Amino acid sequence: MSSTLAGWLQALALVGALALCYRPLGDYIAGLLTTAKHLRVERGLYKLVGVDGDADQRWTTYLRSVLAFSAVSVLFLYAFQRLQSHLLLSLGFKAVNPHSAWNTAISFVTNTNWQDYSGESTMGHLVQMAGLAVQNFVSAAVGIAVVATLIRGFTRSKTDRVGNFWVDLTRICLRLLLPLSIVFALVLVANGVIQNFHGFHDLATLGGDTQSIPGGPVASQEVIKELGTNGGGFFGANSAHPFENPNGFTNWLEIFLLLVISFSLPRTFGKMVGDNRQGYAIVSVMALFWTASAVLMTFFETHPTGQALKAAGMAMEGKEQRFGPWASALFASSTTLTSTGAVDAAHDSLTPGGGGVAIFDMMLGEIAPGGTGSGLYGMLILAIVAVFVAGLMVGRTPEYLGKKLGGREMKFASLYILTTPAIVLIGTGVAIALGGERANMGNGGAHGFSEVLYAFTSAGNNNGSAFGGLTVVSPWWDTALGLAMVLGRFLPIVFVLALAGSLARQQPVPASAGTLPTHKPLFVGLLSGVVLIVVGLTYFPALALGPIAEGLH
Repeated sequence: MSSTLAGWLQALALVGALALCYRPLGDYIAGLLTTAKHLRVERGLYKLVGVDGDADQRWTTYLRSVLAFSAVSVLFLYAFQRLQSHLLLSLGFKAVNPHSAWNTAISFVTNTNWQDYSGESTMGHLVQMAGLAVQNFVSAAVGIAVVATLIRGFTRSKTDRVGNFWVDLTRICLRLLLPLSIVFALVLVANGVIQNFHGFHDLATLGGDTQSIPGGPVASQEVIKELGTNGGGFFGANSAHPFENPNGFTNWLEIFLLLVISFSLPRTFGKMVGDNRQGYAIVSVMALFWTASAVLMTFFETHPTGQALKAAGMAMEGKEQRFGPWASALFASSTTLTSTGAVDAAHDSLTPGGGGVAIFDMMLGEIAPGGTGSGLYGMLILAIVAVFVAGLMVGRTPEYLGKKLGGREMKFASLYILTTPAIVLIGTGVAIALGGERANMGNGGAHGFSEVLYAFTSAGNNNGSAFGGLTVVSPWWDTALGLAMVLGRFLPIVFVLALAGSLARQQPVPASAGTLPTHKPLFVGLLSGVVLIVVGLTYFPALALGPIAEGLH
């Protein structure tokens, strides 16, 4: 079978699998977010921590719960790393240095999973399992919980209550993420991903040398890293490592896992607002951008510029022979369009066009389909902007799902949209202006600029992938990127929750002849245009200095 045919078949199989899961998984998530029934284990947890599971919170209280939980998580994970040498299963590793521990704690709590270290030579098994993997669960659950409040803002009226964070967090972890992780971890183990508590084994190579082979509980972390759109690898090579991703099937499965929840959440949205057509409109825009990204990425990686690459017929530098350019391109576009950040190829070795697509995917706000929860609330914010633009064109007060979009709502939406570009562009500008930090670039010129732009785009959008040519282990880079991750995660959450509270207080208005139908192809086209114009063009000057300039050269 040719690589082209194999590439088309795996892409079609992926689309088919996601389509089959869209309705049942989306309906299931809607059910667990709306039911009034609590499981016995959930009631026990609420009693243990002193939470009333039947009491809803105001948006301000919900926000305080999110921030308090995240702050405690950062402190716990930081302490875990600093005390590593005194813990069980440390494998003899010393404590993680302070600035790297800070960066890693922030990274995993914000669902970014940016790593300035190589896992197999830095983290012991207990830190990996009880520290990093736990945050993979709860950070993903926080994203879904936040988008649930925004949806409730549309469905509720004349109230200041948007849900209970502790109930949402518990249900998402216990009823969604944990069961799916158990099932697919077993599938990964059955297909060669390792799962053990071994340390390092010294083995004799065919050349007569000795090589230390690491072990560890990899499958259990690999599955939630993809399912929760986290992305942090057990090993430094991430999903390019054969212990994390042994073959073509596991590679396909990992792409499926990092997309399935985010692509199913629009169905949850449609189900909760009582109009499944709204979900179809949102998922259509997501699918449109995902398809365009995958096609462009594949084209650039299989039609590279340069005489040597043209002669070879493809760009294989930095790619695994097990996967090749088709599977690597599909993985790269999917991981940068979500907030996953996992990689099965070296993104620093992508062609200028391929690297530019990866950066642009993140600059879109990772909304196609985006991270678990964060992708949907990002797309809904843009849908609100699209409705507002349409209202301006016809001269009437815009309405979306029965809620008027006035000055207060649009201020929250505008602040959301402006936050991440400000973080990315200011951070990149400062880093480029500092000569000492410029020295950490592995390359000069346009590609070196792309390395820095990619780093702040990845951190600000909570992605976590990187152009590996940039050395980011210094205190300055750990601190700067850590701040970008914190601001890029929690400032948008503040605006989303404030918007949810504002919408929930409104009295719904009935649809009229002048109401924009937001479930038809016209709105899908309008929303797609808003995504490109409002979000994409913000970064065009920066892209022109980086991947575009490199490609033209």
